[in-house]
Amino acid sequence: MSIGMGYKEGQLSWQEVRSLTEQALETADLEGRRVLVIIPDSTRTAPIPEFFRLFHDLLSLRVAALDFLIALGTHQPMSRSSQNRLVGISDLERNTTFKDVQILNHEWSKADTFLTLGSIPLSDIEEIVTPYLPDLDHDSGLLHEVPVTLNKLIYDYDQLIICGPTFPHEVVGFSGGNKYFFPGIGGAEVINYTHWLGAVITSYEVIGQATTPVREIINRAAAFIDRPKLCFSLVVRGDDLAGLYIGGPEEAYEAAARLSSRVHIKWLTEPVQEVLSVMPEMYDDIWTAAKGLYKMEPVVADDGEVIVYAPHITELSYSHGDILDEIGYHVRDYFLKQWDSFSQYPGGVLAHSTHLRGLGQFDSVTKVEKPRIKVTLATRIPEERCRQISLGYRDPDTIDPTSWAGENSSRLVIPKAGEILYRLTEQKTSDS
Repeated sequence: MSIGMGYKEGQLSWQEVRSLTEQALETADLEGRRVLVIIPDSTRTAPIPEFFRLFHDLLSLRVAALDFLIALGTHQPMSRSSQNRLVGISDLERNTTFKDVQILNHEWSKADTFLTLGSIPLSDIEEIVTPYLPDLDHDSGLLHEVPVTLNKLIYDYDQLIICGPTFPHEVVGFSGGNKYFFPGIGGAEVINYTHWLGAVITSYEVIGQATTPVREIINRAAAFIDRPKLCFSLVVRGDDLAGLYIGGPEEAYEAAARLSSRVHIKWLTEPVQEVLSVMPEMYDDIWTAAKGLYKMEPVVADDGEVIVYAPHITELSYSHGDILDEIGYHVRDYFLKQWDSFSQYPGGVLAHSTHLRGLGQFDSVTKVEKPRIKVTLATRIPEERCRQISLGYRDPDTIDPTSWAGENSSRLVIPKAGEILYRLTEQKTSDS
């Protein structure tokens, strides 16, 4: 059973946060145990420094070990100085006050990082997926058994603690909960499968939905983990906490997603023609900054445009840029209707490609692709490269975000894009 509290308006005091944390940790059997805390990297807004110190304050004298593992998914490893900034400590503090605490990167690119825990059988996959995609066939790359591999480091510990935020998410509906295992510290098999599944259903349909087939598969994968799990699901508003829910990963996530749906979704009555998504520097490539498109696509009119404005970005993806240069950015059916040509590529990379390109159509006879909206990069990625990967280009130096919209009501500027989901009131359902 989870504990917690949250506010649609307002914020938790630090006294409330500390009281909830103390209550949760007191009820856990942690005396003399080895504890591993799984945290997000710097591409997520969350008060990780405050929780780092709080966990250390409450647990360091009780447990045999207290270490932190950064759930990178397939993001680039963080340097020691970046890790220090993430948890809010100086290098001197790391060598003194926190000298017994390890801060570790998830080394996703090393095969020997992982241990196979089992597999999700085809019968389960069909049970989960087919209600959402009743016409799915084997040419989709989705109807097969899914091996479950995870960072074997978790078996050096007696207790796993997840601590991270919940926001609307393009692949799984909302982030948080067991997503910190898969893809956070998971192997390529589940990552590629779940991301491609989300892409086939489409981000447009998945994002902002608390219950999705991707979430169900992640939960089933996490069921293979035979270590006690405690989840701190954070709902962040600006620099503050709107909510904190603590319990099993499934229960804590569900409570946080309910509040996130009230805090992190902004409803518009009319579609807009142009959006300028101003990306903060915590997104350092298009792989992460693409959230500026994901969160805006539902409110853009047909033939409208989203401009991803990020003058600091020079790369598509530090991990997968070569593949993206090879395949480009395309609508879903471009891949599905030519599956023999793309089945060898990682599903996670194909998913990113089509998620950023958005909804659209592809005629397999004429080879004509018709995206619903235009996607334009206003970054330091050269124009020629943008055109080669089927994206638009704008010189970021020609854009002034402070005056870009002016009096034009069909234009929308998002100052810190990537976390708030925008939707139209006509898209509301009983679950919204």
